[in-house]
Amino acid sequence: MKIFWRILLIIFVVVLVLGGIYFLITKSKRQPLVFKTETPVISDIIQKTVATGTVTPRKEIAIKPQVSGIVEALYVEPGEHVKKGDLIAKVKIIPDMVALNAAESRLNKAKLQLEDAKLVYDRQKKVYEQGVIPEAEFQTVRIEYNSALEEVEAAENNLQLIKDGITKKSGEISNTLIRSTIEGMVLDVPIEVGTSVIQTNTFNEGTTIASVADMGEMIFEGKIDETEVGKIKEGMKLELTIGAIEDQIFDAELEYIAPKGIEENGAVQFEIKAKVKLEEGYFIRAGYSANANIVLDRRDSVMVVSEALVQFEEGKKDSAFVEIETSPQIFEKRYIITGLSDGINIEVVSGLEMNDKIKAGEIDTNAPPQEG
Repeated sequence: MKIFWRILLIIFVVVLVLGGIYFLITKSKRQPLVFKTETPVISDIIQKTVATGTVTPRKEIAIKPQVSGIVEALYVEPGEHVKKGDLIAKVKIIPDMVALNAAESRLNKAKLQLEDAKLVYDRQKKVYEQGVIPEAEFQTVRIEYNSALEEVEAAENNLQLIKDGITKKSGEISNTLIRSTIEGMVLDVPIEVGTSVIQTNTFNEGTTIASVADMGEMIFEGKIDETEVGKIKEGMKLELTIGAIEDQIFDAELEYIAPKGIEENGAVQFEIKAKVKLEEGYFIRAGYSANANIVLDRRDSVMVVSEALVQFEEGKKDSAFVEIETSPQIFEKRYIITGLSDGINIEVVSGLEMNDKIKAGEIDTNAPPQEG
């Protein structure tokens, strides 16, 4: 009985070992390789480069005061449209004490000189009317008197300008009323009523009262890498995409390429500018970020294949080739002449026919079938 169970156990072990060997052999067997194929298609090839930047008004003016003082009133807010000459703000002059003292002293001296000149004039006039002195001598006295009158008036005007920014002759506040120098939209008013402002002069650019821009003419300002700048030129067309305006492409024309580059993060960048063609129904705000696609070259309705299908022989010029299916899953090498590439597809100038089947990726026949 023991012999029976021992024989049965041996048979079981042998069957188990043989089954394992069979499983491993069948598992290690691979199905023959099967490759999928692709055929050429007719399409457009567009070679582009991308420049990043912002959209800004071509003409943006910073309105600055011609006198120093304190802002007494503001007449505009950001977003308002103004015409040339419209009031922006009013500045109250805070006179400089040194200049004020000098102006007052000048006026006092002018009045003293006028009093003296008037006494001489009145005395000489009586003598002249009696015929005692000639007209030439009286004319000199009259000129001195008129000059003293003019000096008093000039001193009074100078004092009034320093104190109030007005003149007695004009009767208008000229340099304390800040006016727009162009027609456009007020982009920014960086000050408040009561802010001290400094006039524009040789040593100081002055305080900006407001920024006014013509929003009817916008430009794209961006930068392009030195590796691409040699491929572009003025007059090229750009396709502009603005991050804040989805699903809309704006046309632009390249106007300017900087002759000098600026190094940024280890790469040399060149500034470019392009005129933006505005579309009805879209308002482009100053400072929108944008990307410009610059079309370097294009081919319309040409034979193209995926660039991943094209292989090259190392060390040989014009060695581009693909593998063509001559019979089911049998491929041969065929050299082709390629043209323009956009990084995904490449133009085939010659060497292929539209019905040629090109060897593509391998199909995994050992993969389990997907459900659904």
